[in-house]
Amino acid sequence: MISAWAVEAVALLDAEMERTPVTPLRRFPLPAGWEVRLWMKDESAQPTGSLKHRLARALFRQAIASGRIAEGSTVVEATGGAMAVAQAYFARLLGLPYIAVMPRRSSGEGVERLGGTCRYVDPPLAIYGEARELADRIGGHYLDHYVSAAAVDWHGGSLAEELFGQVGECPHWVVVGAGTGATSAAVGRRLRTHELPGRLAVVDPENSAYFPGWVSGAADYSTGMPSRIEGIGRPRMEPGFVPDLVDLVVPVPDAASVAAARRVRRDTGLTVGGATGANLWGALELVTRMRAQGIRGDVVTVIGDAGARHLRTCHDDGWAEGKGLDWRPHAARLERLLDHGESWTIP
Repeated sequence: MISAWAVEAVALLDAEMERTPVTPLRRFPLPAGWEVRLWMKDESAQPTGSLKHRLARALFRQAIASGRIAEGSTVVEATGGAMAVAQAYFARLLGLPYIAVMPRRSSGEGVERLGGTCRYVDPPLAIYGEARELADRIGGHYLDHYVSAAAVDWHGGSLAEELFGQVGECPHWVVVGAGTGATSAAVGRRLRTHELPGRLAVVDPENSAYFPGWVSGAADYSTGMPSRIEGIGRPRMEPGFVPDLVDLVVPVPDAASVAAARRVRRDTGLTVGGATGANLWGALELVTRMRAQGIRGDVVTVIGDAGARHLRTCHDDGWAEGKGLDWRPHAARLERLLDHGESWTIP
């Protein structure tokens, strides 16, 4: 039987969802005369500033409803960045201790500001084993979002549900990145279960397993290499990624993600990260394909990471050069497309 605390905790999460405004749908400027519109769903307007906010809420709700998180439970996770911040936010809302186990070079400032604790581990891939062992040792709950995302119950709070309600007619393409794979799975299920005519594309950075795994049909594909693009890409095919729901996976060079992030800032004023840059690059590839085929309609992608911190990363020349990312040729290609109408497309 569900406890009184669990009932109250689920109610708090549902109330937070209800009072969180619908995130805006922003139009990305394309040249005059193009009969395709490009929209960006701005998930950086979430309370914790990222696409991860919805998933973190759903994971907490599911773990509480199933009895895995109880009153006073210490929640432990192996993650950094936006997911750690979102989870710390919900742990504080529920009055639960929260520990993020993250790579030593990560910044835990956002987690600590929300009352969470950070433990730093080296090498980076050791965070998973450390988080599991820590949770066992202290009697806490290891949330393990990469595995838990495979069966997440959105309970009405998914990006897919909100997005399709805003767009009106179903877009020809929806373009998202994949970290856990939960967002692409939610969008794909929405398209399939409602028999909508739109198609789903996933963008994938260098070193990630999703593109080669999807192409080869190997559900256990692994590269063993970390992504350089924060928030998307994985060294293995995660359980939350459902290949059969995806119509196309578009590999995006990391330097192109940087160039496209800069283009978003130039054209919209939003300081986005490389994940949004990858989404824009993939969306523009599909826009040019639609134009070449004489197809009218909408393409929708996601801004999930806008924030001033990216001024120190993909918008900084020194950072990009330090990562070996020559964004300039890709910026020139975007200029030829968006300023001069020179189309390019995927094979």
